[in-house]
Amino acid sequence: MNRFAACLLLATAALLSACATTPAPAPLADTLARDPQFSTFTRLAAQAGLAEDLRTAGPMTVFVPNDEAFKAVPAKTMEALAADRTQLKAVLSHHIIDGRLLATDVKAGATKSRQGTNLALAKAGDFVTVDEALVLKADILATNGVAHAVDRVLLPPTKK
Repeated sequence: MNRFAACLLLATAALLSACATTPAPAPLADTLARDPQFSTFTRLAAQAGLAEDLRTAGPMTVFVPNDEAFKAVPAKTMEALAADRTQLKAVLSHHIIDGRLLATDVKAGATKSRQGTNLALAKAGDFVTVDEALVLKADILATNGVAHAVDRVLLPPTKK
């Protein structure tokens, strides 16, 4: 085999290999479920009845806490959320906004969450924050929106 044919064969094999390992585009619920760092969010979204919304509705943007962020929430708070589906849904909905917002499109200011509360967005260079949380991984694309991994669970303000 001549050198050109060998190079062409290697390039073709590499391209086919890359295609085989890249997951097909999927809705947010399925995209997040594929990533082990979002297992807690995925489980809680199903428990709260949000999994179907994350599969069908859109476009939307989810600021999804990773598993480490959930570990930082006090155990009593997590137990209370697990026992109250309505409150759990409110907390998780506080992480979701309508529309597809890529990191490059973030502008400083407030935006409404699906829960009806305000989220403060800010951007400094490549760093994006939402309330007190830092975006660790931006632009996780899905067929019905985009997710951004954040380092904290965002708790909505309590009503007085």
